[in-house]
This record gives sequence, structure tokens and C-alpha cells, in this order.
Amino acid sequence: MRLDVDIRKTLRSGHRTFELQARFCAQGERVVVVGPSGAGKSMLLKALAGLLRPDAGHVRLDGETLFDAAQGIHRPPRERAVAYLFQDYALFPHLNVRQNIAFGELQGWRNPPAAHASPEVERWLDAFGLREVAHQHPHELSGGQRQRTALARALVARPRALLLDEPFAALDTDLRASMRAELDALQRRLRVPMVLITHDPEDVRVFGEQVLRMDGGHMMEDIAHA
Repeated sequence: MRLDVDIRKTLRSGHRTFELQARFCAQGERVVVVGPSGAGKSMLLKALAGLLRPDAGHVRLDGETLFDAAQGIHRPPRERAVAYLFQDYALFPHLNVRQNIAFGELQGWRNPPAAHASPEVERWLDAFGLREVAHQHPHELSGGQRQRTALARALVARPRALLLDEPFAALDTDLRASMRAELDALQRRLRVPMVLITHDPEDVRVFGEQVLRMDGGHMMEDIAHA
């Protein structure tokens, strides 16, 4: 993965102003953006995903322009072929596990049928050990099962990059270590490039092939190789 980013975005709320300025060029399969809460990490990830439109600059992935303010280009999220895993997983509460995964595979906003089956959905149910809970809804799942469901939904569309927003923050200490190991093994097996944001040094240690540090909306240093 080659990710070329140079963006600026100003957010205003009342008398408060927040400036995001991110400029970097990353290469590799594991990019970690680390910084304290409020540093602008989630804003950066949303801009990469197409959920936030910068005021200026560009975003290019593997040579393809996803955003360019000067050229008037702003590819919508579904056209970027990147998968975004929200911090709270954003599973649909009215859909079961199978339907949530299938939603990532289907185009449009029609809910998949409760018994939806396809080779890709079946593959990810087995890959993440979710077949026994495929009929259950998110509120019936453990934290680890919810995360695995969200990851399966993200990966079923075969994205060219995976964007992870503090993926372990909602888990307790033991489960966090377990899921970190699972994601580490999964990424090594699938070779799906990922950009992970975190404030946890352990995430940096495990996943930090390339590390960017953010604070106050700004990149603090060039890429460091862990």
C-alpha cells in the first residue's frame, strides 16, 4: 500500500476551532497513527474513508486519487474500496450476525434476508468462528464476537485497505490482548494493508511497522519504522 496524504480541515463549534493538518506518504502493510484523545486521529481516518471532506489537499491510494480539492474530486466511501471499522463497531442492532456480514457484501441499502448465504459470507463465518452465533443479534454477543462480526463485515467486500479506529478500546484487558493477537495473525495471513489509530503503546508495539504521531491536529514527526 502506498498512501499519499496532504489535507487540511477546519472545524468550528461555537467559539472553538480545531485545525487538522496531515501531510505524509506511507508505504507498507501496517501504518499506526498514535496520539492522545482529541489529537485528530479519528478525523484523519474519516477523511481517508470519505466520511469527512477536507477543505484542501489530496488523498491518493496506490496512485489513485480519492480526494483532490483543486480538481473537485471526492470519491464516496463505497467507491474507495477501503473498509472502516468504527470504534463501537457500528453493527446494525436489528440484523443478526449473518445479515451484518452480508451487508458489507451487498450494494445498496436493502437489508439481507435473515438466512442469507453466499460463499464469502460462509467463509468469514467460519474464519472468525461465528457460525454458532450467526442467528444472534449484536446485543446477544460478547465484546469479542461483536468485534469479529464487524471485522468480517469489513473484509467480506475484499477491500484494498482496512481502517481501524481504536479497535481494542472498548474491550477489557484480557480480551484486548486476545483480540490484538487475533488481528495480528489475521493480517499476516490475509496481507490486507491497514491503517490503525490508537493511543495505546501496546498497539504501536504489535502493529507499528510504520508509525505516525499526531497531537493537536498536526503530524508531529515523519514516519518512524518500529
